[in-house]
Amino acid sequence: MNLLELMKAIILGLVEGLTEFAPVSSTGHMIIVDDMWLKTEELLGSKYVANTFKVVIQLGSILAVLVVFRNRFIDLLGLSRWMPKAKGEAARQSGPRLKLMQVIVGLIPAGILGVLFEDFIDEHLFSTATVLIGLVIGALLMIAADRFAPKRASVDTVDQITYKQALGIGLFQCLSIWPGFSRSGSTISGGVLLGLSHRAAADFTFIMAVPIMAGASLISLMKNLEYFTIDALPFFVVGFISAFVFALLAIRFFLKLIDRIKLVPFAVYRILLALVIWVVYF
Repeated sequence: MNLLELMKAIILGLVEGLTEFAPVSSTGHMIIVDDMWLKTEELLGSKYVANTFKVVIQLGSILAVLVVFRNRFIDLLGLSRWMPKAKGEAARQSGPRLKLMQVIVGLIPAGILGVLFEDFIDEHLFSTATVLIGLVIGALLMIAADRFAPKRASVDTVDQITYKQALGIGLFQCLSIWPGFSRSGSTISGGVLLGLSHRAAADFTFIMAVPIMAGASLISLMKNLEYFTIDALPFFVVGFISAFVFALLAIRFFLKLIDRIKLVPFAVYRILLALVIWVVYF
């Protein structure tokens, strides 16, 4: 695999890393960029391998989440008791804390639907046309979330979330099974409608993303293992590294941005993008 071909993996990693945590659909952006310009299905020799790449590459972004939220995951897994405490950490841990079971409750709905409809999604929903539908409908949800959310959030930090809110956000996450809808767009919108601040909803979204995206990547990889050749390995490795680097740069910026500008500017971008792609592509 030559340098020009590996550049396609770097570009897709860049697209994934920069868009995974913004509510604009990273998978949708990768599908659009790939369908219109990169054509990795031809390069990798199978649409199943190309689709799996678009899922597995997200593991790079997941690793970036683990780096940024490492203390949170240490706490969730019950390992914090063996870790040295930073100044003020003991006082912070005396209040309410996000529990692992709350994260699991949030994962259950989309996890079940993802397993049941994984074949249908791979076969019918990985296309530019379906992504455009998801971009527009997801944008309308985001506008509705900012318009109809409680004027005063009842949950300012992710540690205050209830089991009922966790399940509600998990139900909203089911919408993200449709490429283009956006996992963060659907869950942040759902969280805001359920009384969370934009930052708390974003934090919970990113924490939930780790197990569900890791599981989706593993399932897709195992299912399509027969289509792989050793020649595709450098493409996957380069894409993974690219996604990790760019996601690491994007996460902190987005978390600072979301509380200031809310969801509507992202929704407007999604609608304009869908319009442009529809004019150009169709």
